[in-house]
Amino acid sequence: MFKALLIVAALAGATLAQAQTTPPPAASSAAKKELVARVLLLQQPGIESLGSSLAAAPAMRLRQPASAALQQRVAADKREAVAREIEADVRKYLDEVTPIMRNQAVKLAPSTYGAMLEERFTEDELRQIVALLESPVNRKFMSLMPEMQRVLAEKLVGETRATIEPKVRALEQSVSARLGLPPPGAGASAPAPAPAPKKK
Repeated sequence: MFKALLIVAALAGATLAQAQTTPPPAASSAAKKELVARVLLLQQPGIESLGSSLAAAPAMRLRQPASAALQQRVAADKREAVAREIEADVRKYLDEVTPIMRNQAVKLAPSTYGAMLEERFTEDELRQIVALLESPVNRKFMSLMPEMQRVLAEKLVGETRATIEPKVRALEQSVSARLGLPPPGAGASAPAPAPAPKKK
């Protein structure tokens, strides 16, 4: 759905550039309002997905510091239990917040997203957008999007891991040092030192 949103956004950008040289459209007709409502309905899964992503963002931001703190501040024999409790807290948060954000995104879409569509597109352009979004080819393309994104993400992570992970560790160490915290992983048990050579 994000691809379709990007297509509409690109069309909006092109129309805005053109609007600078043409007079603004006349007041919206009932037909135009119906077309905008249709676009919003077709885009509702993407709008809901945006709400879900925004709901999940704070939990995602907490994950890395929580993982580091778990290693540094929780005894090894209690880490698994505490990790389960944190995961339960995150699930509870997401279960409560995600529906709120999704519903609010859908509620706000007509006055934001819809208002921009109504202002910047003509009735004919809106008909074209609806036709594009409802076309079998677009539906097939959008149904393939999650799989394409998954394949790309797996390949991207696999091919950049060796380059990116050291930079992530360096950033974590830098942030920990600035905050006066022990370096990430410092709480983990270090390997036993090698025995000193025996004197002859």
